[in-house]
Amino acid sequence: MKVAVIMGSISDMPVMQDAIDILKSFNLEVEVDIVSAHRTPEKLFDFSQNAHKRGIAVIVAGAGGAAHLPGMVASMSPLPVIGVPVKSSNSIDGWDSVLSILQMPGGVPVATVALNGAKNAGILAAQIIGSSNKEVLDRVIAYKLELKEAVIKASASLK
Repeated sequence: MKVAVIMGSISDMPVMQDAIDILKSFNLEVEVDIVSAHRTPEKLFDFSQNAHKRGIAVIVAGAGGAAHLPGMVASMSPLPVIGVPVKSSNSIDGWDSVLSILQMPGGVPVATVALNGAKNAGILAAQIIGSSNKEVLDRVIAYKLELKEAVIKASASLK
């Protein structure tokens, strides 16, 4: 199973790297690309309409500012799209990005994570794939167990 991690600009890469890293930790194949909704609309159309034909199962799309990328991809793709609002240099404290991705019209869903929440987007993508793939599901279960154990260990260190 393959997950596409796309972003509107190379400047989004420091945030989106968290999604790439966590997806690779679940042993998922990751395709990474820059697909600008505003500067490369033809590429956006081609990517959105054909990702499922290339074996992509889930799309994680990060964008800042006006943040049209996740919604535009979702409007043309049959795949689940997870939007990552990115606080960019032209952003209004990230709120413009959050609202641009979150406030989608009925019929065009985009699952939206927190501002700069690419790690959670990667985990959600793995959970989506894990709902029909036992190996990935087992890795997600193990990851969540590690989170639990880390909290228990930290709690014990306080006593």
